[in-house]
Amino acid sequence: MQQYVLGRLVQLVVVMVGISAIAFCLTYVLGDPSAVLLPMDAPAETRASFRREMGLDQPLVMQYARFASGAVRGDFGDSFIIKKSATSLIGERLPATLQLALAGLFFALVIAVPLGTIAAYNRGSPIDTLCTLIAVGGQAIPIYWLGLMLMIVFSVQLKWLPASGYGTWQNMVLPTIALGSFLAPITMRLVRSNMIDVLTQDYIRTARAKGLAGSAVLAKHAFKNAALPVIAVLGLQFGQLLGGAVVTETVFAWPGVASFTVTSIANGDYPVVHAAVVILAAMICVVNLAVDLLIGFLDPRISQ
Repeated sequence: MQQYVLGRLVQLVVVMVGISAIAFCLTYVLGDPSAVLLPMDAPAETRASFRREMGLDQPLVMQYARFASGAVRGDFGDSFIIKKSATSLIGERLPATLQLALAGLFFALVIAVPLGTIAAYNRGSPIDTLCTLIAVGGQAIPIYWLGLMLMIVFSVQLKWLPASGYGTWQNMVLPTIALGSFLAPITMRLVRSNMIDVLTQDYIRTARAKGLAGSAVLAKHAFKNAALPVIAVLGLQFGQLLGGAVVTETVFAWPGVASFTVTSIANGDYPVVHAAVVILAAMICVVNLAVDLLIGFLDPRISQ
């Protein structure tokens, strides 16, 4: 088990180094920040002074070395626009993004697990067909379209819930449904396929032969073994949740990291983009590490 944990930690470090290098290099695709932050008619001397002040006139290797040394300490420099620490700016918006992502994940599990289990238990029946249609239809709906429809119906027409904002549970409902619906179809189909595979195993037939009720067979025998692949995929889906949060936060004016990062990319605010990408990537890596360790604990054969 110790070798298993050590191997996962080494992989985590290697992945983070690679992500930091990619994030640093890709920001140069955005162009020169002086072209965005300075007036179009700014003289060349002003642009040169700006680049020198921001350290953009140094060789790329030196810039990355400075960036990497600061990233290890959690220091990505100050925002070019807001003039505050990029790390603190991301930290201010991180709770809102995590709150939305966890709420969306919870909503997806509440919908997907029961539907997937029911569909598998009633394989080939009209109930199975209906659950599958719901999953396929949900997967085909764009998240931005669903968000807009939710706003039109529940905010504009029925006036039950606010269309945007942050701070109360009412503000959470529509973004949670939109984001959770993005993950629920994939999870539901995965639960269904795993449950179908488990329900064909010999120990399930034995449990049924002993006279156990269908609900007891599902809860005590089938679900535990079908849950391991689902847990593994949910760790990977956490990154997709953060990706879906970009659209969700934009549609519902949610003050999270994702929408703030998109704005920073448009403004050429390198430090904020670096901080957001590295911090979110670190979160995804840590979640996947935790999932790997949990699966290794639940199934010791994996960690051997």
